[in-house]
Amino acid sequence: MDTTNTSRPALTDRDRSFTVFGILTAMFLAALDQSIVAPAMPTIGGDLGNAQYLPWIVTAYLLAATAVAPLYGRISDTYGRRRTIYWALGLFLLGSLLAALSPNIFVLIAARGVQGLGGGGLFALSQILIGDLLPPRERGRYAAWISGMWAVAGIAGPLLGGTLAQFYWPLIFWLNLPLGLLAIVVIDGPLRRLTVATHKHRLDIPGSILLIVATTALLLLLNWGGSTYAWASLQIIGLGVVSLVFWIAFGVRITTAAEPLISLEVLTNRIVLANCFAMFLVAGANIGLAVFLPVYLQGHFGLSPALSGYGLLGLLLGAVSGSTVGGRLTMRIVRVKRIAAIGATISGLGIILLGLIVYTDSLPLLEGLLLVLGFGMGLTFPVTTVSTQNAVDQKHLGVATGVLTFLRSLGSALGVAVLGAVALGYALPLGAEAGALQVAHIADPGPFAVLDYVMGAMMLGAAVLYVVTPHKALRGRAEATVAHAAEG
Repeated sequence: MDTTNTSRPALTDRDRSFTVFGILTAMFLAALDQSIVAPAMPTIGGDLGNAQYLPWIVTAYLLAATAVAPLYGRISDTYGRRRTIYWALGLFLLGSLLAALSPNIFVLIAARGVQGLGGGGLFALSQILIGDLLPPRERGRYAAWISGMWAVAGIAGPLLGGTLAQFYWPLIFWLNLPLGLLAIVVIDGPLRRLTVATHKHRLDIPGSILLIVATTALLLLLNWGGSTYAWASLQIIGLGVVSLVFWIAFGVRITTAAEPLISLEVLTNRIVLANCFAMFLVAGANIGLAVFLPVYLQGHFGLSPALSGYGLLGLLLGAVSGSTVGGRLTMRIVRVKRIAAIGATISGLGIILLGLIVYTDSLPLLEGLLLVLGFGMGLTFPVTTVSTQNAVDQKHLGVATGVLTFLRSLGSALGVAVLGAVALGYALPLGAEAGALQVAHIADPGPFAVLDYVMGAMMLGAAVLYVVTPHKALRGRAEATVAHAAEG
């Protein structure tokens, strides 16, 4: 049974802009905490001891955030957006408080897990709420805000983390508290007036447990394989078997449960499937560039860790520009999938060209190419999210967005694992991407070309998926209102 108000509140464009600002502040917190901790890890290890467990400070957050992302979509569809995002923010801020007060490394790791439980919700709910505020045809105008947030978080995280660690590393976590309270103050009023249909469902607890265990085992496999344990070790094989068994069980659950965690209507939607797997590939290539470009810039051009981080500016500025243009084009072009297909093709060919000029000593040439391929990658982001949300009914908006967010996170994890295996095969240095270590000079940068070719293939694979995605015109404001009223 559905419960909804018969009239939607009259939110002005100013209300929507302020609300989006608050939502992006919450998303910024979650994005920042993926990268801000890594540069401070040596300092934290020196202060708390047990340095062998330091990688778990990052891993605990990513594991929790990825595993719970699909759950928040269903929870928000059932219990309402405002209540759910406050729970996510509450968990994130509680984890931040516990992390700032951690007396030892084990409490800090547990606190980061709590942060991840909230952070995974902030990722998904931010996109869902923007979907509630605006019809698909108008969401593109906020694409620059979203991409700009990711760009700032990507640059500010390592720099801010390293700087704060020099003074007092708990400031990394104390910083989240005022930002989180600011987000609550900004979004509280408009969200009280935003009416979204909620649906009385039972949360699929068995399905949720199966998904969390399957995802956690897979992410541990990707995180440990080739580094902590050999790929052919019993530990990695065991994790693979556990993950496979639970994925199969989850598949059986969603086909037999009366109200599964992810409805078959969403999973069998061809637009949703194509977009989710395209974003899976795009995310893998994107994280690969963010991880291995600084290593290349340090090892081949001799840049310092800090300067190698700034070397990503071309890529980030291109992505922001591409998202801005792509978002505006979604308001003018009927077959929006062509925007994403062209963008993925430009980016894929650009990354392959990056591999062909891997021996160049011209930093301006490299930055120019990064600007172009970043622009192409940026074109894919707003189209993928908007067309996925447009493909489903309003009642399935949360679930569809949660699945997209989940596959984006999973694509990032798998991308790092695959590219890391290639890098280890060529004895390339790893672990310096966070700016904590200086990479020694690399005599032959040729192996980086292999990484570029793999990432280029990912983007071209995404382009193919965008091409074969069925077309569905984006709904405008009047159409979205009619559709919403019909569901109520």
